[in-house]
Amino acid sequence: MHKKGRRALEGVRILDFTWVVAGPVATRILADQGAQVIKVERRDTLDLGTRRGGFSGNLHRGKESTVVNMTDPRGIEIAQQLVAVSDVVIDNFSARVMRNWGLDYESLKKIKPDVIAVSMSGFGHTGPQKDYVSYGPTLQALSGYTLQMRHPGKEPAGWGYSYADMTGGYSGALAVLMALWHRKRTGQGQFVDLSQFEAISSLIGPGMLDILNNNRPSEPIGNRSQEAPAAPHGVYRCAGEDRWCAITVFTETEWQKLCQVLGRPTWTQETDFATLADRLKHQDALDRHFEDWTRQQTAEDVMSRLQEVGIAAGVVANGEDLDQDSQLQARGYWARMQASEGQVELDRMDMMEGMDIVLDGPPLKLSQTPGYVAAPGPLLGEHTDSVLSQLLDYSAEQIAQLKEDRVIASHAEIHAERAERK
Repeated sequence: MHKKGRRALEGVRILDFTWVVAGPVATRILADQGAQVIKVERRDTLDLGTRRGGFSGNLHRGKESTVVNMTDPRGIEIAQQLVAVSDVVIDNFSARVMRNWGLDYESLKKIKPDVIAVSMSGFGHTGPQKDYVSYGPTLQALSGYTLQMRHPGKEPAGWGYSYADMTGGYSGALAVLMALWHRKRTGQGQFVDLSQFEAISSLIGPGMLDILNNNRPSEPIGNRSQEAPAAPHGVYRCAGEDRWCAITVFTETEWQKLCQVLGRPTWTQETDFATLADRLKHQDALDRHFEDWTRQQTAEDVMSRLQEVGIAAGVVANGEDLDQDSQLQARGYWARMQASEGQVELDRMDMMEGMDIVLDGPPLKLSQTPGYVAAPGPLLGEHTDSVLSQLLDYSAEQIAQLKEDRVIASHAEIHAERAERK
């Protein structure tokens, strides 16, 4: 654990039933700010990458993992006991799941009257689609994002990343903070009905306005400028594997400076490119000529040469670029820690112990209560014993019996089972 100052949400306990990405993003934000986040997981949980680092580890960093069989009445009872000592209960199931477990808001209030319940379902708890399940790419298609993600006249390309999950996660974290503030002022909990479909739809912006006001979808603009007329404008391939540079030329002065950097090849003197209006009209041809030059340069060289003469240019960064980025390093953005002894990966024990883990840190810095990543991701069931014994006062004998009956599981049991299956 880091020896740092007090964080803003210390003293807040969150019972976390979320899974996949959107919900874990919400609770990750809260955990970084000091909330105790207790995850309720299945023993057959599937992870993406390693639990300590990687994708799953980054989503679950700083949280505690318990494995509880929610198909067993005793598992439901354990969950209810955890509700009684928690401030917030959060899930991102479809609307019916928590109700089927008897953990809907009306039932939770009977256990803890001032509890805050946040349901991050795909479509909310009302309406004809309230019981539908969803994933981020589905919501992006339904809200119009997938149609927007294409070049003019081309087929929808879709998103390479589930932006809807991040939108839902940030909305969920904000909802928890608003509900906590309300409870601090009034002493009352409340139910937060968060529709991830609405969360992603609310951020479409001009595209949504086109649909509402003109009854038609807006035409995607590809890599063309949305701010003001500009040419060249786009993302241009550079030397190397999958290396690109984003470049914008707005004014005639910038165009002349670009021509100077290029060495004024003959194509820059063609009448098709004489004025900004001409360059906009013949932008596809302009892009082809310009990319013949960028392909011969590294992205870093293109950026530095153009920036030197006052042209907006920036490398399209990959993960390695971000890891080495001087600005992020200067701000202490990356959280670096080790998987210490006893904190080893289920299926990679010989590889994870002592291994450096790099996680992205909180993007905001509070001067009095700075957030930080307190620990890497938990192993599956790593905290089952400690949560039941320290928080719920279960005896060692009770815990052993529940394990024998497969109501709960700790990391050790799960690891032994997986090792035996191998």
